[in-house]
Amino acid sequence: MPDSEKFTQLGRPRRLWAVGAVHGEADRLAALHDDIGGRFRPGDRLIYLGNMIGRGPAVRAVIDELLAFRRAVLALRGVIATDIVYLRGGQEEMWQKLLQLQFAPNPAEVLHWMLQQGVDTTLLAYGGDAALGLSAARDGAVSLSRWTGQLRSAQRTAPGHDNLFSALRRAAYLDGDGAATPGLLFVSAGLDTSRPLGAQGDSFWWGGAAFNRIEAPYGRFCRIVRGYDPGHGGPHVGAHAVTLDGGCGFGGRLVCGCFAPDGALLELVEV
Repeated sequence: MPDSEKFTQLGRPRRLWAVGAVHGEADRLAALHDDIGGRFRPGDRLIYLGNMIGRGPAVRAVIDELLAFRRAVLALRGVIATDIVYLRGGQEEMWQKLLQLQFAPNPAEVLHWMLQQGVDTTLLAYGGDAALGLSAARDGAVSLSRWTGQLRSAQRTAPGHDNLFSALRRAAYLDGDGAATPGLLFVSAGLDTSRPLGAQGDSFWWGGAAFNRIEAPYGRFCRIVRGYDPGHGGPHVGAHAVTLDGGCGFGGRLVCGCFAPDGALLELVEV
């Protein structure tokens, strides 16, 4: 299996709570935490399926809410830090690339595309100005490095934010051994079933077009769960593919699924 710096093995959980794309909707995230917080038990796992930031109006408040809920969950006897997992979604990937924009061969074009994809609200959350960024991109690497450096500094001064971003993983999985113990895989938006897990690359973030049409197990994984549908088709529960996206950040709801270790969907929560 792939290395632990990119992927998380979920061990032997009691239940698995998977949270779909939040997209900067702090109020909905807080409401979801209120709903599931009293039911989370030692032995459970909590997986945020990426796209926690971007799009919505309260990006910093989302990160603060994630950190506050983490502290509350870890205060429960028997819960440990590895019971909570954060996946990297397209928004988190763009933000990390934006902080290194001075190394891009065409930074102005890249930044313009990112802004069209919703990174502007994350930029604002850390005191950034898109117009200044575009101007710095045109001025050259020195000006752009100064601009991205200010953003990195703002992220570092927000308590816990740097640590959360550094903890992001590409996928999380519950390993299986075939029909007797089917595996369960959690991703952000997409998966290329023709490629092994360690060779997915950007498919985790941008390869979601055919996800709901997955009709067979992927290796040892009988079911694959994602948190964001770029086609905005709403929640989908198939035999092998599950989408937990209610349109949060686009005027819709935040969705969380509770799964048994065998991949059965026990509950679907929408707030």
